Amino acid sequence: MTAQPLREKILGTIIEKSMLKQRVFDNTFAVFNLLKDTLFEMASEMEDALEGKVDRRVRLEYRDRGKHEAQLQIASDILIFKMHTDIFQFDSNHIIWQNSYVQQDKANSYCGMIDIYDFLSDSFKDKRSADEGYLIGRIFINRERMFFVEGKRQSSMRAMNFGKEEIDRERLIAILEAAIYYAVNFDLLTPPYEQCKRVTVDQFNNKFDSSTFVTGKRLNYEFNVDDI
Repeated sequence: MTAQPLREKILGTIIEKSMLKQRVFDNTFAVFNLLKDTLFEMASEMEDALEGKVDRRVRLEYRDRGKHEAQLQIASDILIFKMHTDIFQFDSNHIIWQNSYVQQDKANSYCGMIDIYDFLSDSFKDKRSADEGYLIGRIFINRERMFFVEGKRQSSMRAMNFGKEEIDRERLIAILEAAIYYAVNFDLLTPPYEQCKRVTVDQFNNKFDSSTFVTGKRLNYEFNVDDI
């Protein structure tokens, strides 16, 4: 006797959540395509601005890596932008739950996510597959195209401002410029001596093997996740 009402709840939840998540996905995918177009334009503009001012070996280049990935090479850095195909909810301790926009309607908290990673360009050029990249930012977009950003140098678009502005090209430019500025100032540090003082003959003889020597901007140093 009680099975039917519960089944109706199950079906109702499936319908409601699937429609919500599909809307969030469509918004996130549209924003990601706008991000790709914006990156391409920014790369062209910055490359023109650098013409004749830097060594020709300094590259500034956009590359489309598929439906859900894109990259921007800036000199010795490569920023990779990756859109997740899943829709996310936040854990109970996340600051987003203190936001009045989310408190008014829990559905507003369901978000798509675009990650921004910083790698060394030589890691890809030399096929050093064990080298490490760093998550320097991530963009969250919901069913109403409202957004916020977690990441380095993203000071004006944080969770407590969620629900106040829709994401658009102008705001994407601000996010991307902040990420690029952080990456070009995020310098490669010499690894701690204690981590490098011993090496086997096999490691040295196979130094070009991508799995032998790991390189990263902050390898064996603490990389804090706080917003600077």
